[in-house]
Amino acid sequence: MDQSTLPNAIEIKGPRPKADPSVIAPAATTLPEDLEALSSPDSLALPDLPSQVTIRELRPLTLQEVERLVEVNNPGLKAAASQVEQAKSELLAAISLWYPTVNLTANGLPQYLEGEQYRNPDFVSTFNQQNPLTGESFSGRDPNTYTRRWSANFSAQVQWNLIDPSRVPQIAAARDSFEKASDTYLIALRELRLQASTSYFELQRQDEQVRIGQQSVRASLVSLSEARARYQAGVANKLEVLEAQTQLSRDRLVLTNALAAQSSARRSLASLLDLPQDVTPTAADPTRVLGTWQPSLQESIIAAYAFREELDRFILDISINNSRANTALAAVQPVLSIFNSFDTARNQGQSNQSGSIDLDDYNWNYSNAVGLSATWNIFDGGRARAQYRQNKQRAEESKYNFASERDRIRSEVEDSFFNLRRASQNIHTSTSEVLTAAESLRIARLRFQAGVTTQREVVETQRDLTDAQVRYANAINAYNVSIAELRRRTGLDQVLACPALNLPATKPTQADIDVPIEPQPNRPPCEAPVPVFQS
Repeated sequence: MDQSTLPNAIEIKGPRPKADPSVIAPAATTLPEDLEALSSPDSLALPDLPSQVTIRELRPLTLQEVERLVEVNNPGLKAAASQVEQAKSELLAAISLWYPTVNLTANGLPQYLEGEQYRNPDFVSTFNQQNPLTGESFSGRDPNTYTRRWSANFSAQVQWNLIDPSRVPQIAAARDSFEKASDTYLIALRELRLQASTSYFELQRQDEQVRIGQQSVRASLVSLSEARARYQAGVANKLEVLEAQTQLSRDRLVLTNALAAQSSARRSLASLLDLPQDVTPTAADPTRVLGTWQPSLQESIIAAYAFREELDRFILDISINNSRANTALAAVQPVLSIFNSFDTARNQGQSNQSGSIDLDDYNWNYSNAVGLSATWNIFDGGRARAQYRQNKQRAEESKYNFASERDRIRSEVEDSFFNLRRASQNIHTSTSEVLTAAESLRIARLRFQAGVTTQREVVETQRDLTDAQVRYANAINAYNVSIAELRRRTGLDQVLACPALNLPATKPTQADIDVPIEPQPNRPPCEAPVPVFQS
C-alpha cells in the first residue's frame, strides 16, 4: 500500500477537534451510602499526632468499588477538572474583547478644600478689606488669600474597538486551549482508571504471594516434623532434618517478603484512593482472569488512533500556535475605536479670596465628546514579524510531535497486545506446571514416608511447586494488566467474560490458610549469627 496516500489527521479530525466526553464513561461524583465513610479528607488536612495516622480498619474493596472511589476521591483528577474550569474562564475573558468597555472615574464625592496663601507684603497693594475670621474691616497690606470650597468631579468613558486584528486570534487560541484542557481531563481520567486497576491487580498478586508463602511454610513445617520423627526413629539421618530446616527458613523468608510487599501494595492503593488516614484497603475479589480480548491487533491500533485524545491535543497545539502567530502580527496593524467621554464637575465656595469666603458661590460644568480614535504601530523593529515566525515554527514542531505520539500509541497497543498473548500462554503453561508439581510433591512425600527416597527430593519438589504457583499468579496478573492497558489505550471495552466456574465467590478467609507459626519479635539484623563458610 502506498503510504503517501494515507489520509491526513486534520482532514479526519478537523483543524480544531472538540473533546468528546461521550467516548468514555463519565467520572462518578458521589459515593454510595456504604462507601461514604471512605470519602477523602479535606485537601489541606495534615495530621500532627501519631494516633491520627494509626490504622484502625482494614476495608475489603472490590474492583468496582476501587474505581468508584478513585474517581470521586483522587486529588489529581480534581486538579484536572479545575484546570478545565480555569481554561473556561480564560475563554470567557477572551470573548469579552467583543464588548465595549465602560470606565467611571470620580474624584471627591464630595471633596472639601480649605487653605491659605501667604505673599510678601512688600509686593501687596493697599486696600480696604475685612478679616474673614473676626469680620472687622481694616485698611492696609494683607498678604494672605483664603480658600474654602466643596467640589465633586465625575467622568465616564465608553470605548469600543471597531477594528482589532488581535481579537479573533486571541479568542480562537483561548477556545482551543479550553478544548485542550478538556482533552487533558479525559486523558487523566483514563490514566487514573488504569492506575486503579493495575494497583488493585498488584494487590491481588501480593495477596497470592502471601497465600503461597503461608502454604509453603505450612508444608515445610510438615516436612520438618516428618524428618524429625524419622530421625528419632533411627530411619533417617540428621542431614535430612537440616535440609527440612533450611527449606523452612527459605519459605519463611519468602513469606516475610510477601507480607512486606502486601503492606506496601495496600498503602499504595490507599494513597491513590485518598482514603482516610486510619483506613487501609484490602482486595475483596479473588484473583481470576478478566476475560478474552475480542478485537484484533489491527482493530485495536485503529481504535487507539480514533479515540486517543493525545493526538487531538497536538492538532489543537497547531491551531493555537497559528492563532498566536496571527496575534503577534496584529501588533503592527491598525486599531480603530469609537469612544464617548463625559465629564462633569461642581464647585461650591471660593478660592484665593483676600476677603471673606461666601459658600453660596458655586459653579457647575459638563462636557461630552464622541469620536473615533485610531492607533497604528507602523514600525517595531521587526519584533512582530519575528514572533509570527516563531509561532509558525512551533506549529510545525507540533506536527512532528504528532508523528512521534502516533508511533508511541501504536507501540503501546502492540506491546500490550503481545504481553496479553504471552500471558495467555503462560497461564496455560503455569497451570499445567502447578498441577504436575503438586502431584510430584504428593508422590515424593509418599516415597519419603515409605523410605525409598530422601528429604532432598521432597524439598526440591516443594520448591518447584512454590515457584510454579508464583509463576501462575504472575501470569494472571500480567494478563489482567494487559487487558486494562488495552482498554485504556484503545478506548474499547470488548472483553468477553470467562464462563462461570464452580469456584467460591470470595477469597478464602484468613482462618482457612492459617499457618501455625510461632510469632517472632523483630530483631535487629546485627544480632543474626554470621555463617562461616568452609572451603
